[in-house]
Amino acid sequence: MTAPATRAVVEALSADGADVRFVGGPVRDALLGRESSDIDIGTPDEPERVMALLERAGIETRSVPRGIAHGTVIAVAGGTRFEITTLRRDVETDGRHAEVAFTDDWREDAARRDFTINAMSMTPDGTLHDYFGGQADLEAGRVRFVGDPAQRIAEDHLRILRFFRFFAWYGQGEPDADALAACKDAAHTIPTLSGERVQAEMMKLLAADDPLPAVHEMRDTGVLAQVLQGAQGMAHLARLVEIERRVAESADPIRRLAALIVNADYGGTADVVTLSVLSSRWRLSAAQGAHLALLIKPPEDLSSTSDHATQGRLLHRLGREKFRDLVLLTWAGSGGSETAWREMLDAAKQWTAPKFPVTGADVLALGIPEGPVVGQLLASVENWWIEHNFMPDRKLALTKLDDLIAKRRGG
Repeated sequence: MTAPATRAVVEALSADGADVRFVGGPVRDALLGRESSDIDIGTPDEPERVMALLERAGIETRSVPRGIAHGTVIAVAGGTRFEITTLRRDVETDGRHAEVAFTDDWREDAARRDFTINAMSMTPDGTLHDYFGGQADLEAGRVRFVGDPAQRIAEDHLRILRFFRFFAWYGQGEPDADALAACKDAAHTIPTLSGERVQAEMMKLLAADDPLPAVHEMRDTGVLAQVLQGAQGMAHLARLVEIERRVAESADPIRRLAALIVNADYGGTADVVTLSVLSSRWRLSAAQGAHLALLIKPPEDLSSTSDHATQGRLLHRLGREKFRDLVLLTWAGSGGSETAWREMLDAAKQWTAPKFPVTGADVLALGIPEGPVVGQLLASVENWWIEHNFMPDRKLALTKLDDLIAKRRGG
């Protein structure tokens, strides 16, 4: 809030006397003494006026899809992104979209927000405006809807998932009973949400230090079945979170998702159909889908007794980070010697990938024309080289390539 770029944006927005405040996440995180990755600012000025003030101060502005209509302008200063939103009130909601009107009433704007801990605002001098007891709830670890939970969920069904996400990050003890009951009653509305919105909330939830209490509540209210039908890995996820703590490993949502969708007695038993449906429904990127599939069905089985050759092959095929994910996930599912698993994690840190001694130019030099056959031959030689634990040198690898080409021509 006090960084030079932030001050420049605030000064630009308040240059003509507007009451500009920080809202939502940065206020919540400031009160908790946490670093905040988001800088959200509220203003009574409408978007066109906001853009004019920023441009007058020489600050770059960007628009986002439907942003202007919903009162949002993006500013970029000092390499930092600021989301600036005009105060709003809801005119009409249907559970997925809201029609809004602009207002200059801070309390009215706060009243349309989802949770009390997100409805606070703070002036640049640090004065807190808290209309619904958000600070007390934050200190107590309570995630509570502003007003009637059922009504707030009816306005936007995504608030069901947001409740569990915020409980995972900020909740303590038992969750709010009224909120849970409203989430349970409205769980059937979750399939109406877009896959991108569901994915975003679930990835943030799984990135919490300990997502387990929230995931358990999702299961007990029937929400998890709507979001992730067939999830059977609660025990697997619990063991994974415990291991991550022991080895001081940061949370990875895809790794935790893999634990959640396989059987507790891990053995690569996730239903391929489930994985396919999940990737499609959640709109996973190609990279996310490939990472998830790799963790669920790795190219080789890994165990605490795996030899160095197997570990080396997996490290080469997966890379250091994915190999570590697989070690943690398999350790959580199959147990075994903690010393052996830790040695694998240490080996991954020290791993230097050996350089494959053959290139596409070598294939072309042997008379193979450009095309898919070049890649096929390279892959065959590389697989042979990996199977021989990276030991063959360039001379032997070229001999192997020559043999493969001779067989292909002979065929």
